[in-house]
Amino acid sequence: MIGSGIGGILVSLPFGYGVLRRIGKRFSQRFTLVLLQIWMICAAAAATAEPVRIAALGDSLTQGYGLMQQDGFTAQLQDWLAAHHVDATIINAGVSGDTTAGGLSRVDWTLTPDIDAMIVALGGNDLLRGLSPELSRANLKGILEVAQAKSVPVLLVGMQAPGNYGAEYKAHFDAIYPDLADTYGTLYFDGFLKPLTDLGLWEQILKTHMQTDGVHPNATGVSVIVEAIGPTVEALVHRARGATPD
Repeated sequence: MIGSGIGGILVSLPFGYGVLRRIGKRFSQRFTLVLLQIWMICAAAAATAEPVRIAALGDSLTQGYGLMQQDGFTAQLQDWLAAHHVDATIINAGVSGDTTAGGLSRVDWTLTPDIDAMIVALGGNDLLRGLSPELSRANLKGILEVAQAKSVPVLLVGMQAPGNYGAEYKAHFDAIYPDLADTYGTLYFDGFLKPLTDLGLWEQILKTHMQTDGVHPNATGVSVIVEAIGPTVEALVHRARGATPD
């Protein structure tokens, strides 16, 4: 290297040239420090250049039940991120029919070392089975604790219980998600289907944005959901990079 070579020449001069020798040592040390700083900057830039890998842990809503692959949630979310110049890769970790217990059983091996962040969207099948809100809370808590232990930032997607289980059940279940998001410091999105319920009359939304089963959104419905959740996923990417959005 040129700088260290010059420094070496100056250092090697005869003893009578003490001043020049000291200059040579200082030049060599400073040049080495500059090289080290450049290397650290390049290493950080290389790490930043890698796409953030996000595991979407969920059930059939995440998995894309009843849809062509390109129309599913993770595929449309990937397209949204690309359109908004967010360098991230979505990994579809949705399993149709999965409960919070199922998510807890597989979260550890889902969060491999190459996963940088996680979206958690579970609880719908707990509701369909009428499971205890306390059990669902404990499972979701376990999932967040695994993520916390692995230093993986999380976006927790809420879920609202229907009224047919009674007001007390609904109140207990609905409170799970914001409570846990606050306790574990996760990002929070109010509900997977909430962007659709916010559109207006549900009877009409069932015809235009839902599949015939009345449970899963169609491609149009998914696009509405993705448009709503996209900015929060972008915030998750910033959090995974240890940065804050502009």
